Amino acid sequence: MDYEQMIASMTPELYRSLRRALELGKWPDGSRMSAEQREHAMQAVIAWGAQHLPESERVGYIDRGHKAGEVCDDPEVTPLNWQQDAP
Repeated sequence: MDYEQMIASMTPELYRSLRRALELGKWPDGSRMSAEQREHAMQAVIAWGAQHLPESERVGYIDRGHKAGEVCDDPEVTPLNWQQDAP
């Protein structure tokens, strides 16, 4: 079985289990993940997510938000109180 077939055959349960193991740094039985295991599990989680999840639910997704406009709604300058009280 090659890498693509392995990713295609992963179930959502296996994906969640690998993702949880990565979050905790250990397998469900409590044993610590090695660096190599973390690397392979992370690659599998990212690859499976890219094939099966919407972008907003994938590992590493950052919501860039929405920029409404170039200027503020209230362009008027409002001085701070301590500036008003200064001599």
